[in-house]
Amino acid sequence: MTVSEKSAKGIAQAVSAAVRVGTLSPGEKLPPIRTAARDLGVAAPTVSAAWALLSRAGIIHTDGRRGTVVRAGFSGPRRYRRALDSGLRPHLDLSLGLPDPALLPDLRASMRRIDVTPTPNSYLDHPVLPELFDLLCEQWPFAAEQITVVDGAMDALSQIAVTHLRFGDVVAIEQPTFPPLLDLLESMGAVPVGVRYDAEGPVPADLDAAVRQGATAFVYQPRGQNPTGLSMSPGRCARLGTVLAGTTVTVIEDDSAGASIAGPSPSLGRLMPTQTIHVRSFSKSHGPDLRLAAVGGPAALIDPMIERRYLGQGWSSRLVQAILLDLLTHQSSLAQVAKAQQVYRERTARLADALSQRDVQVPGRDGLNVWIPVADEAAALLNLAGHGIRAAAGSPFFIAADSDPHIRITTAAIHDEFDALADAIASAAHTRAWGGPG
Repeated sequence: MTVSEKSAKGIAQAVSAAVRVGTLSPGEKLPPIRTAARDLGVAAPTVSAAWALLSRAGIIHTDGRRGTVVRAGFSGPRRYRRALDSGLRPHLDLSLGLPDPALLPDLRASMRRIDVTPTPNSYLDHPVLPELFDLLCEQWPFAAEQITVVDGAMDALSQIAVTHLRFGDVVAIEQPTFPPLLDLLESMGAVPVGVRYDAEGPVPADLDAAVRQGATAFVYQPRGQNPTGLSMSPGRCARLGTVLAGTTVTVIEDDSAGASIAGPSPSLGRLMPTQTIHVRSFSKSHGPDLRLAAVGGPAALIDPMIERRYLGQGWSSRLVQAILLDLLTHQSSLAQVAKAQQVYRERTARLADALSQRDVQVPGRDGLNVWIPVADEAAALLNLAGHGIRAAAGSPFFIAADSDPHIRITTAAIHDEFDALADAIASAAHTRAWGGPG
């Protein structure tokens, strides 16, 4: 194995290349850190940092007494599976973070209304229907030079990451955050650095520290943050803009909550339109199976994504785009989305108020989830399972496993019996590992 640059990033790239060409095989053991440092003529912390990069990328892992070995293959969304896969069959599943199907617009009615005859058929046509493009431009939170449509928010984030991030890049990311996004960053060898999300949004001091560490991108949710239910305030937006002023950091806004929350989305794009990519999902508001999200920002950042997609799927179905256009303009669909916004807000408020009366305080009330502080995560999940309730584990939402314990509850799935449910959640929140109250 040839190491051309004796830095942590250079060593990690050399090992990655050796795995790719077969010089290192799956299951093969790597030398201990001190041995590798001696052989390479570098300090042990340099090798340790390289091993950390490779571990985050899913290329190597620690296998007990066998030591550090080459991973057999890509492990997929491991955090996401850990958050949701308890193996239980609950009476009430509050873990999934999905909208209430009864509150979604009627797709069948929309499919009967749309006219499919003008749908383009050429591989070289613009990837977005012209009417949808114009509507998105009107509704975008800032003046975007280019907008395209992709297959959902995670597809958007994946396209952005592959196009604009490189192995070893430092990425500032809100904490806690959506687990698959951490899996995505680590799978490509990016180094996530946490930025706490408080009652007003991402903490400026944390973002400033990440920028000083060399962050090339900043990823956050501007409203209805999953899992906390918090949203960014105008004042916090201005302070973050001050932190990023004069930098080349790419801002990636993941507006996954979309129209499930009333009102316009806050956006750093109003302050720095040449550095901001805004992602807007329609899954929560119009249907997860539409698999559509819009991505907009400066042409210099969006056009490379559009070009790269032509090497793969090319575009998102224009037939489905036609359905989305109808849902975004037809009065019955607009009324249904407005009703859903109100119902979600009421459900979250009712559960949050009931929990507050039981000495459990949740940080935010926007979106489809509440973030529950607990004495012990595993004990809380087991306690709820005893009541036939499944929640999402909180630890996968963090970069580090030693963060304060939480669980996530999806309020969109709750229809009644808020007091009884609050009793069960409060009991679980105060339960410690030995089985007694906190």
